[in-house]
Amino acid sequence: MNNLWQDIRFGMRLLWKSPGFTLVTILALALGIGANSAIFSVVNGVLLRPLPFKTADRLVFLSEWSQQVPGMSVSYPNYQDWRDQSTVFEQLAAFRSAGYILTGAGDPERLSAREVSASFFPALGVTPALGRNFTAEEDKPGASRTVVISQGLWQRRFGGNPNVVGQAVTLNNQSFTVVGVLPQTFEWQSPVDLFVPIENSLGDDLQARDNHPGIYLIGTLKNGVTVEQARAELTTITARLAQQYPKTNAGNGFTLAKLQDRATEDIRAALLVVLAAVGFVLLIACANVANLLLARAATRAKEIAIRTALGAGRWRIVRQLLTESILLALAGGALGLLFAMWGVDALRAVIPDEVPRLLVASIRLDTRVLLFTLVVSAVTGVLFGLAPAIQISKANLNEALKEGGRSATGGAHRNYVRSLLVVSEVALSLLLLVGAGLLMQSFLNLQRADIGFDPDHVLTLRISLPEARYTENAQIENFYRALLQRVEHLPGVEYAGLTRGLPMSGGIESGITIEGHEVTDRKDTIVAVNLTVTPDYFRAMEIPLIKGRYFTDQDKTDAPPVVLIDEMLAARYFAGQDPIGKRIRLGGPDANFPWMQVVGVVKHVKHYGPDEEGRGEIYRPYFQLLNMPNVPGARFNNSMVLAVRTTNEPTSLTGAIRNAVLEIDKDQPISQVQPMTQIVASAVSSQKFATWLLAIFATVALLLAALGLYGVMAYSVTQRTHEIGIRIALGAAQRDVLQLIVGHGMRLTLIGVAIGLVGSFVITRLMKSLLYGVSAADPFTYGGVALLLALVALVACLIPARRAMKVDPMVALRYE
Repeated sequence: MNNLWQDIRFGMRLLWKSPGFTLVTILALALGIGANSAIFSVVNGVLLRPLPFKTADRLVFLSEWSQQVPGMSVSYPNYQDWRDQSTVFEQLAAFRSAGYILTGAGDPERLSAREVSASFFPALGVTPALGRNFTAEEDKPGASRTVVISQGLWQRRFGGNPNVVGQAVTLNNQSFTVVGVLPQTFEWQSPVDLFVPIENSLGDDLQARDNHPGIYLIGTLKNGVTVEQARAELTTITARLAQQYPKTNAGNGFTLAKLQDRATEDIRAALLVVLAAVGFVLLIACANVANLLLARAATRAKEIAIRTALGAGRWRIVRQLLTESILLALAGGALGLLFAMWGVDALRAVIPDEVPRLLVASIRLDTRVLLFTLVVSAVTGVLFGLAPAIQISKANLNEALKEGGRSATGGAHRNYVRSLLVVSEVALSLLLLVGAGLLMQSFLNLQRADIGFDPDHVLTLRISLPEARYTENAQIENFYRALLQRVEHLPGVEYAGLTRGLPMSGGIESGITIEGHEVTDRKDTIVAVNLTVTPDYFRAMEIPLIKGRYFTDQDKTDAPPVVLIDEMLAARYFAGQDPIGKRIRLGGPDANFPWMQVVGVVKHVKHYGPDEEGRGEIYRPYFQLLNMPNVPGARFNNSMVLAVRTTNEPTSLTGAIRNAVLEIDKDQPISQVQPMTQIVASAVSSQKFATWLLAIFATVALLLAALGLYGVMAYSVTQRTHEIGIRIALGAAQRDVLQLIVGHGMRLTLIGVAIGLVGSFVITRLMKSLLYGVSAADPFTYGGVALLLALVALVACLIPARRAMKVDPMVALRYE
C-alpha cells in the first residue's frame, strides 16, 4: 500500500510538470467518458431501472390478440372472466384513456383522464398522498361518482388545498367527489390529471363481449409466479372462453409481457445502438491517448532506464506507468461527469415522445451511473495505458543511457503498435459513420415518404362534448355544424373538417365485409382503418381524390349510406374492376349492418407512421352516421378532431377558434392544439433521436481518427528526420518524400477501411429494425463513407508530409 501511494504521488507530480499533455489527455477522456455516462444514464433510466412502482418487478401488461388486430384492446366481459378465473394474479386491473371537462371555478378545461378499475392503484402499489384509493363499491354501475386527482391538478386548480378531499367537482357536467390526491412522485405513461372508476363510466353497450372499447390491463403477478406460468394459465382460460362464446371469442388470443418491456419496446433498439456508438467513441479516444503516451515515451526512456539500473523490476515500472494512466482516466472521468450532467439535461429535452413520461422522470445521474463512470474510467486507464507501459518497460538499458532514449524507444515494434492503434481508430470510426449514414438515409426517406396528405398550414385540435350535457345526437350535430360554419368564415381559413382520428396518430380498426369477398370464418374477416369525417376534411388535409367523388352535404340520414375507400383497399379487392358502386358493410360474417355504397376512392393515408405497411381505409360521412343509431360508431362520436387549412401560420388561429367554440357553448374547452406538421414530426422522433446522436458521435469519431492519424504521421516525420535528410541528400525529390509519408498513412487508412467495412457489414444487420427504405448493406453508403474517410485521412497525412518535404538535409544530418 505504501508503494502504491508513492506511485500515486510520483505520478501526480509528473503529470503536473507536463500541463499541456495532461490537459489534452484529460479533455479527450472527459469527452469520451462523459458521453458514455450521459447515454448510460438514459439507458439506465429507461431500460435498466425498475418502473417507479412498489410492484415493478411483477407488473405485466395484457391485451387481446387476433390475426387481424394483433394489439386489440380488451372487451370488458373478457377482462372480468380473466380476473375471476385466474389464480396467478395478485391484482388484475383495467384502464382506458378518456377526457373529462372540468367546469366551475375558472375557465373550462379538458383534462386527461384514465378510467380504471378499483384494483388499479393497488396493482401498482400506489397510495394517495391525501385521502384514499377507490373502493370496490365505487367501481360499480350506479355508484356515487368519485375521482382521484393528480398532484399537478391539485396544485394548479385547487391551490394545493389540503382540504380538497371530500370536495365536489364538476366533470362532464356531473358532480364527482374527490377521494384522493396522488403523490408527487406518481407518473404514468403520459401526463394524466385524474382517475375515475371504470365500471361506473361504461355504457351498457360496452358490456358486450364483441366490443373492444380501448381497455387494456395491468396485472401484478403473485410472488414466485413467472410470466410463462401466467401465460399458460391464460391460454387455458382463453381457450375455454372461445368454446363458451364462439361467435365473439373464437380465434382470439392475448398478448402478455412485462410492463417494463412494453413501455420500452419502441425505443430499446435505438438506445442500444447509441450506447454502442459512444462505446466506440471512447475506444477511439483511448487509442488516441495511447498514441500520446507512446509519443511521450521518447522523453521518458532515459528516466525509465535509470530506474531499471537502480534495481526497479519490470513489473514495478509497468505498475508506475499504469498508475499514471489510471490517474489520467479518473481525472477524465471526474470532468466527464460534469459533461454528463449537462448532457443528461440536454438528452431529457430531446428524448422521443415514444418514451413514457414515467421513464423520462427516471433519467438522472444516480449511484449506478456514478459506479458505471468509475468502472469505465478505471478500465479506460488500463486500456490506453497497458500497451505503452509494457512497451516503455522494454527499453534497451544501454542504448537509453548512451543516446538519451531516442534509439531505445523508436524501434519497429513500438511503431507497429502505433500503426495498429491508428488502424483500429479508422475501422471503428468507419463503422460509426456507416451506421450514421444508414440512419440518416432512413430518416430522410421517412421525411420524404408519401404520407397521403399535406400537413403544411393545417391546425388540429380536439373537442370533446360531455355526454351528460349532449345527450342527443341532434345536439352534437347542431354544435359541430355551427362550429364548422363559424370556423370556415374566419380570415385565412380555406377549409375545415372533422375526423375521429388524425393521420400519424394510430387508427380505429374495424372488421368489414366486402360484397363479393364474404368470409364464413371470423378469423378471415377483413380489417380496415375506420374513420368518420365531414365532407371538407379531405380538402382540409389535401387528401387527393383518385376516382368518384368526395362526400357532400347531400349525404344525410335520408340518403343511401355511402362510404369512401382508399386506393389500397381498392387495389386489393377490386383489382381490374371499378370500385364505384360496390358495397361494403361493417362487421364480419355474423354482422347484419346496412350495406354502404362506395362513391369514391382516395389516396392511402399513413395513420401509424410514415414507415407503416398499412391497412386499407374506409371513410364514412359523420353527419349521416350520427343519425343511424343501429350502426357501430353512431354513438360516442361526441369527441372529434377539427382540422383547419389556413393561408396563415396555423397556431395564429387558435384564439379565434376558441372564441368560436365559446360562442356556441361557454363551458366547452378545446385541447390538443397543434399544427399537423408537429404530429408528423413526432411520428419520427425516435428515428430522429437515434440519427442525430449517432451522427454527432460519428463526426467526433472521424475527427479523433483524423487527429490520431495526423499524430502518428507527424511523429513519424520527427523520428525519420535523419532518414529523410539522407534521402534528399542522395537525390530524392520532394514528390518522393510526399509519397513516402502519404503512402504510409494511406496504407494504414486503407487497412482500417477494409476492416471497418467487414465489421460494418456484420454489425449493421442489428440495425435493420431502425431502417426504412435503405438496405443495411447499401453500397452507396459504404462507398461514400469509405471515400469520405480516405479524403479526411489524406488531409491528415498531407500536413506532416508537407513539413517533411521542407527538411533541410544539412540540418537533418546534424540532428543525428
